[in-house]
Amino acid sequence: MTPLRRFASSPLGGDRARGPAKPVPRCVLALLVVAALLGGCASPTTGVGYYWQSVTGHLSLMQAARPVQDWIDDPQTPAPLRQRLALAQNIRRFASTELALPDNASYHRYADLQRRAAVYNVVAAPEFSLTLQTWCFPVAGCVGYRGYFDEAAAKAFADSLPKALEVAVYPVPAYSTLGWMNWAGGDPLLNTFIGYPEGELARLVFHELAHQVLYVKDDTTFNESFATAVERLGGARWLGQASEAARLEYARFDGRRHEFRALTRDTRQQLNALYSQTALDDVAKRQRKAEVMADFRSRYETLKQSWNGFAGYDPWVARANNAAFGAQAAYDELVPAFEALFEREGRDFARFYDAVRALSEQPRSDRTAALRSLLPTSVAESAVPSRP
Repeated sequence: MTPLRRFASSPLGGDRARGPAKPVPRCVLALLVVAALLGGCASPTTGVGYYWQSVTGHLSLMQAARPVQDWIDDPQTPAPLRQRLALAQNIRRFASTELALPDNASYHRYADLQRRAAVYNVVAAPEFSLTLQTWCFPVAGCVGYRGYFDEAAAKAFADSLPKALEVAVYPVPAYSTLGWMNWAGGDPLLNTFIGYPEGELARLVFHELAHQVLYVKDDTTFNESFATAVERLGGARWLGQASEAARLEYARFDGRRHEFRALTRDTRQQLNALYSQTALDDVAKRQRKAEVMADFRSRYETLKQSWNGFAGYDPWVARANNAAFGAQAAYDELVPAFEALFEREGRDFARFYDAVRALSEQPRSDRTAALRSLLPTSVAESAVPSRP
């Protein structure tokens, strides 16, 4: 999942998912029964009620999904959506044949969720730190976010957190079940991202499939940086064989993203440097922090003037705080190191994955140090970690 992806607000001409939903498998019904016994009347924002909303939310998403070919063959499917689904299937095949990503049930079905996001994530950080608060779950381990299928529930949980924390709630267009649900149809394509530019659609699919290659418990930065590296490398390879129109469209999209990420990366480094100054008291840090954030927003407004009216990052900038910057860092921090590892392995994806698996077996501090050792000194020194 990625905090800074633009999301499509509606499907391409489709008002609702058509046709009968697939029956829920008996194994999934068993999960529902267990969740019901555990959930009872608990709040959906905390405790066992949280797991209940997670199970029911995901199963609702799965029930809404139908095979992509059914949508393509359905005469009621709008032509633009039919074209995008056909493109998505080409991307899916490319992922397995050219990038050595898993060849399984995921992304061979499509669902229109009738909402703008798949889930809504809550992140939180202290006033003078970009280190995210973590929550621990079965399978996923400890992660720096908490996801909800209902936006109101996400906001309610955010409001319940201690006032000393800075909190952000952001929409997420896609998420991975890490391959655990492939027996039940896998992760589907969604209306929340099917309308992305071709290159970005490819990158999202590659990113989420990368999580099925490898996922390390309790290390969000490693997991997300690895998946982001795969999406960048795979996206470049996809665009190398795409049409000129697709490359131009993506160049405009990605150019804005690179400029924005350069701005946010610089701001993160300023904040990290400020928070590490032990000689400053809280009053002085608070004043300097306000100046850094004001400068960030001013520079953003200047940058935006060159974007011909594009304002897609406005919501992120409006809510920008330590939590938002901390969440973004998890997706960027180690990406250059993973890209250097890919080069070391001869730009061979299978060999690259094997090398990453070997790294994942090391203690967290050792694998992070090993990755940083692959970077040029200037890059390694500028990559100030926001998480321990």
